[in-house]
Amino acid sequence: MMRLQGKTALITGAGSGLGLATARAFAREGARVYLTDVDGARVEAEAASLSSEGYLVMAMAHDVTQEGDWDRVIAATGALDVLVNNAGIARLGSVEEVSLRDWRALLDINLDGVFLGTQKAIGAMKERGGSIINVSSIEGLIGEPNLAAYNASKGGVRLLTKSAALHCAAKGYNIRVNSLHPGYIATPMVAGALATLPNEMAKALQADIVNRIPLGRLAQADEIAPALVFLASDDSKYMTGSELVIDGGYTAR
Repeated sequence: MMRLQGKTALITGAGSGLGLATARAFAREGARVYLTDVDGARVEAEAASLSSEGYLVMAMAHDVTQEGDWDRVIAATGALDVLVNNAGIARLGSVEEVSLRDWRALLDINLDGVFLGTQKAIGAMKERGGSIINVSSIEGLIGEPNLAAYNASKGGVRLLTKSAALHCAAKGYNIRVNSLHPGYIATPMVAGALATLPNEMAKALQADIVNRIPLGRLAQADEIAPALVFLASDDSKYMTGSELVIDGGYTAR
């Protein structure tokens, strides 16, 4: 359908998982896509692979916690139409267990990085309009006892998105700002969080998660990416400040 033909998109955390699946989906829809990731070598390799398939993609190393990095990558895009704030990390830990160091590290990437990206993208888009998509999580809607910092960060992304959407509407910027709330996805981030636990405990936790998903399995990243295409395209032109949940029924209970 080429729903993103002529649009320029920047996707953070695009070296793997949902970010990479989204980059491919955007490129298939005709967008010029900038993939960024803190792992520069990895994102360069993935971009080269996509380029070999004929897609118009570029890659840049990018630390989302650094304001100067945001200035650099947004300037490189030329004329930004879509930003997907996808970069994030997950660490297990209850409110009693999580260290202040881990708390700050997680919020630095998951929330401060989204704030910087949203702020810088508004500056780049306000004369021409655009779409900002902040990847939150179902964990920004509900609580889990062993995800205190992650819950806090993703809940912050949800309400930051609404504040930014209202600001842009009030200013007449024609910038839509929405949040995406995926459930559990079979990605390196989820696998990495589980890998911090002893093997048997990790298996038990994953089995418990799957048991709580009505559809009975984790999502694949390419099942979530089409929702990001929708939010980036004119198909969602009457949506702003909204939250789109895709979780296999997890939060329906």
